[in-house]
Amino acid sequence: MSKYSYRKVKPSTERKFEVLRAPVITEKSTLMSEHNQVCFFVATDASKPEIKAAVEDLFKVSVTSVNTLIQKGKTKRFRGRPGKRNDMKKAIVTLADGDSIDVSTGL
Repeated sequence: MSKYSYRKVKPSTERKFEVLRAPVITEKSTLMSEHNQVCFFVATDASKPEIKAAVEDLFKVSVTSVNTLIQKGKTKRFRGRPGKRNDMKKAIVTLADGDSIDVSTGL
């Protein structure tokens, strides 16, 4: 048993739509669907329990685990001046067996 007690996170309906920004649609994320995983861009201040609650409520699926990563923004040049893209947070959500999310259709 953990020495920390985690409480059940219940974000509001508005927060659920703020937490999940967009699905990641790339070749790698399509290959992840074979392993019952889906990838989303999420808010940078979103926690794993918030992401899990948002996915379970919005898509009516059961989530096994949530892994997150922060992708640092690239430095690029725009009209000869250096600039930096924003940092992005991604969440790789593993679904329970039998559940699936079709990211090509809307909510």
